[in-house]
Amino acid sequence: MNEATASAASSDVEQALGYLQLLWGDAFLIGWLDAWAQPIRLDPKWNGGDYYDKEQPVAGLTAALKILTLHANHWDWAVATQGGWAEQGKDPGQAFDNKFKIEATLDAAAKARAGVADANHFLYLAKANQLASADAGKIKAPTLILYTPTDLVFYAPLLEQSGMKILSAQTGTIVGPNGHLNGVLGIAQAADRISSFLSR
Repeated sequence: MNEATASAASSDVEQALGYLQLLWGDAFLIGWLDAWAQPIRLDPKWNGGDYYDKEQPVAGLTAALKILTLHANHWDWAVATQGGWAEQGKDPGQAFDNKFKIEATLDAAAKARAGVADANHFLYLAKANQLASADAGKIKAPTLILYTPTDLVFYAPLLEQSGMKILSAQTGTIVGPNGHLNGVLGIAQAADRISSFLSR
């Protein structure tokens, strides 16, 4: 996405579709991305990135994905669906191994994602977003920017600022209770908008 938006400044690009992505990494986002990545770097099995053909840094990657999964969601989802204990009769106040429902949900999601993810790839993804620095004012191509107003990762006011700096930009929203993940779970909402934009 970062390369695509940056290259949209070129006259060779006919259209650009910006989807749940900032054009630059602001200080708050940079801090969050560092928090995402830290569990991997703290895992001794990461070994400075040299873990191929060795035991993988699964614990660090799983913890990183747990943080990401919560950050990419929203309190509307959590309050509506994740209240209470993970298991009946296992009071979280009585033992550290007794979990709240949201803890168990995040643990399960992170474990599943870690099984198909790579720690170094995750770190490079975080770093790429920290380093993003496309100049929205230089983008001349017709652009459609899609975002979700409840996104806690790439928050709406900054995405709206990007849209105002691009002369030929249109914006559209995707709504739902899942924050950033609305862009995955609710993408069908934007199907007609995307199709219309791309067919121009």
